[in-house]
Amino acid sequence: MTTKNDLLKTVFFDLHLKKGAKMVPFSGYELPINYEMGIKDEHLYCRSKVGLFDVSHMGQAELVAESYDDAARAIEAIVPGDVLKLQPERMRYSCLLNKNGGIEDDLMITHRVKADGSHVVGLVVNAARKQHDYRYIQSHLPENIDLKIDEERALLALQGPDAEKVIAIWCGEAVGIPYMSEIETTFFDVPCRVSRCGYTGEDGFEISVPNDQALRVAEMLLSHDDVKLIGLGARDSLRLEAGFCLYGHDIDETTSPVEADLSWVINKRRRKAGGFSGAERILTELEDGPAKRRVGLLPSGTAAPAREGALLFAEDGSQIGVVTSGGFGPTIGGPLAMGYVLSAYASLGTKIDVEVRGKKYPWHVTEMPFTPYRTYNAKQPTQH
Repeated sequence: MTTKNDLLKTVFFDLHLKKGAKMVPFSGYELPINYEMGIKDEHLYCRSKVGLFDVSHMGQAELVAESYDDAARAIEAIVPGDVLKLQPERMRYSCLLNKNGGIEDDLMITHRVKADGSHVVGLVVNAARKQHDYRYIQSHLPENIDLKIDEERALLALQGPDAEKVIAIWCGEAVGIPYMSEIETTFFDVPCRVSRCGYTGEDGFEISVPNDQALRVAEMLLSHDDVKLIGLGARDSLRLEAGFCLYGHDIDETTSPVEADLSWVINKRRRKAGGFSGAERILTELEDGPAKRRVGLLPSGTAAPAREGALLFAEDGSQIGVVTSGGFGPTIGGPLAMGYVLSAYASLGTKIDVEVRGKKYPWHVTEMPFTPYRTYNAKQPTQH
């Protein structure tokens, strides 16, 4: 049994307490679920201003080889995305796959250009899975590829419509970098990596900094009147409104990317050539369709929020699926959910009954995201 004393702490632990955080266990860490504003107001603040998230519990690592191509080919054995042709300083969301085509984790992969000019494959994995992921990746690497785990770096996510305006004060090089890209730079005078990405559906950046400089960077950001700390509670409702998966809930070792509506992670070259774990199942599902699909769900009238585990029923009363993530969406002002249904019931507009506390409510399949993405489009000027 894990006790409070067993929980790990990020370098921002004292800062969280100072700012009035309610701390909870999460993925083996003691992390803030919310601050004084509360979850709903933190959610709305991130949608309107700028939220700062401590995501230092995530795993940061690199694959190092004689060439980037060697490292890319190695990771391509267990992910379905095109890492080999990923351009320098660009990044890609992908899935770590097992031999049965299930998802061991979802992760970010970057063609990283180091300060010394070398090229490596950068990885960011989920906190709850990072030790598992490291062992899994290592077990599939040839001897000439090194997995270097970096536990001396913290990670901050700056998210919201004014994120670029804020980061420009201390890191002008980050202004205008494309969505899903990363640069090695400095934050004021602190060496760092800045990537334009996030898991909220808003524009934003993730800033990876050495642990011994991390608090200083956070305090600089928080000195801006528009920046507020945001906790895990709002982080979850933000990602749910964006239709993003949470590992261990919406995806797991048995779920394929096709079932999870993540087919877009498998590019044309990989679909043609295969050569990745679970390719037989995944390519068959791409061709013939999967037995079930992840869908977005909204109530068709007044309904209580549907939580994870709520059962889904067809109009004839037969059970057809289950909710995997659900709650209240502050931006849309009502309940929303994601779940899996038999593929015959996955079409937009399909009527589905959701059972909440023994009572069935009418819902329907809807498009995701539930709120429009506002991630940065490099073809357009930044709006300040």
